[in-house]
Amino acid sequence: MHRGESPAFLLVRKMAASSAQPQFLVQYLVLRKDLSRAPFSWPAGALVAQACHAATAALHIHRDHPHTEAYLRDLGRMRKVVLEAPDENTLKELAETLQQKNVDHMLWLEQPENIATCIALRPYPKEEVNQYLKKFRLFK
Repeated sequence: MHRGESPAFLLVRKMAASSAQPQFLVQYLVLRKDLSRAPFSWPAGALVAQACHAATAALHIHRDHPHTEAYLRDLGRMRKVVLEAPDENTLKELAETLQQKNVDHMLWLEQPENIATCIALRPYPKEEVNQYLKKFRLFK
């Protein structure tokens, strides 16, 4: 530490430097894997459509949030991560956890059957939400 620089000054300088770095925003989607297998056997296109519905709805609902605005300002740098949930119960449990932790998301329900198919979070810095998603693997 240089002479004359108090710990408080150094902390403020460190915070200012870290906020100057670009913040990478990610939109996470969690899609039900069991829908691709028997007895459901949904085609790949139908599953992709569910993820698209959920992602679009989450972006629309949270369009005024600063993270969503920043995410949509630079379309060429959008990042999405699609994870898989083994079944509907797991997906609904995740939705409950996200709601309890005040994580903005959309649980997409396919109509008219009212089937929970996908969760999409609004764009977040991954560090803010990865603790809730770490048990889910990439969708295959």
